[in-house]
Amino acid sequence: MNTMNFKTWKGVASLLSAAMLALTLAGCGTTTNEGTGTSQPAQEQSQEQAKTDLKTQYPLTVTDATGESFTFDKAPAKIVSVSPAETESLFALGLDEQIVGVSDYDDYPEAATKKPKMGGITKPNEESIIAAEADIVFTGISMSKESVKKLRDLGITIFKTDPKSVDDVMNNIETFGKITDHQEKAQEITTQMKQDVADVTEAVKAVKPEEKKKVYVEFSPGWTVGKGEFMDELITLAGGNNVASDLTGWNQINEENIIASNPDVILYANDVVEDNKTLDQIIKARSGWDQITAVKNDAVIGLDANLLSRPGPRVTQGLKEVAKAIYPDLFK
Repeated sequence: MNTMNFKTWKGVASLLSAAMLALTLAGCGTTTNEGTGTSQPAQEQSQEQAKTDLKTQYPLTVTDATGESFTFDKAPAKIVSVSPAETESLFALGLDEQIVGVSDYDDYPEAATKKPKMGGITKPNEESIIAAEADIVFTGISMSKESVKKLRDLGITIFKTDPKSVDDVMNNIETFGKITDHQEKAQEITTQMKQDVADVTEAVKAVKPEEKKKVYVEFSPGWTVGKGEFMDELITLAGGNNVASDLTGWNQINEENIIASNPDVILYANDVVEDNKTLDQIIKARSGWDQITAVKNDAVIGLDANLLSRPGPRVTQGLKEVAKAIYPDLFK
């Protein structure tokens, strides 16, 4: 998740689409612009029209995850993001110049580390945000509705996201593209993300239901994820069965239940350190966990915490890493 304040937590246009467009336009020759006597290839005209269609028409009204509606008369000139995932999305869209502030936890891309800090992701610094005079403030899953309301009561325009799936993440990126008049870039990003998903699902489709591996994921000591969240979906898309799928949302673990479920693979955030112990060391040292198949077979695998837990443009890279960890033989 957007780190949930725990310790942890470009795209290219589709060649297929381009090929289909070329085939559609093949043989169309050129069209003549009336009154000018000039001709222009039909394909070029179509591409120009596509770009025009991707220009945002203002005023634009959009709704966020809280049901709040926002109307933009023009693209925001000043943007603040207090969510690492949203920050990654905004930078990926090419909005470096417009971003005037980020949260204390925003560490990617490198350019984000050089932006003014606006405090935490659950309770950002209100004075800093007001002083930044941002046209819009983006926040993510870590901030509660109550905190959002408090900021709105202070006159801050805050747009909250709460993605529960990879599709939600892509829809958010497309929405950001509309708001900021960067739709063409948003389309490039989501096209690549869709290709990543397709690549993974194609690779694991031959795995029979009875052969699917049981997977347990721990992103912070003692915390896992159940159904209804994007991280659970990553396991499912990767052809695995989440042993915590009987739970809903982010949960503290029941060790006995994990031992009983006997996962084949354990995934963990590889940058977590607590009491000078890495998360895998913590996991393996728990009483009874040495009997778990994943531990016995040394299938306790660390993944980049940001790829694993941030619902931003790199989430499908995280999906690929999850799939490789579960079924390494399918991704050689």
